[in-house]
Amino acid sequence: MHIGNICTRSLATCRREASAQEIGSLMRDLHVSDVVVIDERGGRMVPLGFVTEHDLVVRVIAPGARPDQVRAADLMASQFETVRDSEFVYDAIALMRRKRLLRLPVIDGHGALVGVLTADDVTDFLASELTELARIAPHHASCDTPEREPIFRS
Repeated sequence: MHIGNICTRSLATCRREASAQEIGSLMRDLHVSDVVVIDERGGRMVPLGFVTEHDLVVRVIAPGARPDQVRAADLMASQFETVRDSEFVYDAIALMRRKRLLRLPVIDGHGALVGVLTADDVTDFLASELTELARIAPHHASCDTPEREPIFRS
């Protein structure tokens, strides 16, 4: 399965100039816990980083910074990974595990933002895979009857 088939396509975005206060309001209004910081290049939205609720609490509220003066560019994480929508889900899972990431921006072949792959998206996908496996298990068990003759006798 390709990442583009399971990623979240409805997302909140902001520009690097957005204030922490604007980002917090956006999160509240859209009921989201993160915002993708973007830049526009050639008519495409290109992801630059994330600002999360955690960033707002730890880097703005707790130290007593002024939310109207802190910008998205100040809050974005220094490490930033993306995945292409055409990559396989299991490759993204390996990257998320290796880098300890809960979300990855998903880009198309031109580098444009198309969605975000979240830990919830991955969990839903894996649950679906396990459900499908569980559906075939009872059928497989019924094929193994004790009345079958062994192929080789000693």
